[in-house]
Amino acid sequence: MTQDFSHILVVDDDDRLRELLRKYLSENGFLVATAPDAQDARAKLEGLTFDLIILDLMMPGENGFDFARSLRQKSTVPVLMLTAMGEAEERIRGLECGADDYLTKPFEPRELVLRINSILRRVPAAAPAPETIRMGDATFDRTHGVLARAGKRVHLTSLEQALLTVFAEAPGVILGREELIVHTAADAGGRAVDVQVTRLRRKIEDDPRAPRYLQTVRGRGYVLKPD
Repeated sequence: MTQDFSHILVVDDDDRLRELLRKYLSENGFLVATAPDAQDARAKLEGLTFDLIILDLMMPGENGFDFARSLRQKSTVPVLMLTAMGEAEERIRGLECGADDYLTKPFEPRELVLRINSILRRVPAAAPAPETIRMGDATFDRTHGVLARAGKRVHLTSLEQALLTVFAEAPGVILGREELIVHTAADAGGRAVDVQVTRLRRKIEDDPRAPRYLQTVRGRGYVLKPD
């Protein structure tokens, strides 16, 4: 696994659709975070970098039009708007607010992926994650999948290597268990992910019981915070 996964933020107040999009996009090779409203989206944008935002227009509170307009004042991240309204005037309004493209509900998930890829091809690529991740006296070469500590190579199983590679390709990004299962093909599901995270901590942390680098985010998953 050597590619950098595009990181997408899905902003939609529909719980069912939000979860379906998260699962489908994860299965198609994207790292996905979600937000139920503009307020939560802003909180995530403060701490994370995204390659694209999928934004529902009709949300309670601050709607997608207003959120996109305010976002454009300080960010150039591409925005794909989702709308249940097919009128040309509403689509034009969305584009005027800063959207790069739009998709009318209901839509085929495959079309969504095609539109996402089309947008990402048109924008400059984000800076890739560093080839070597440092965690105290431990280093991980994500290109070759090699972990070393104090200059000495540390053995990794194939699943540990796959898992650490995914974390290293998205430092600072909270990754849910299902995303990690998709990208590492962990056969035993979430339980296998938890076990491998525990093992990785023993190999990179000074105190695995109080991890500094590979942290748990309660209710959401795990995040790698390198030096």
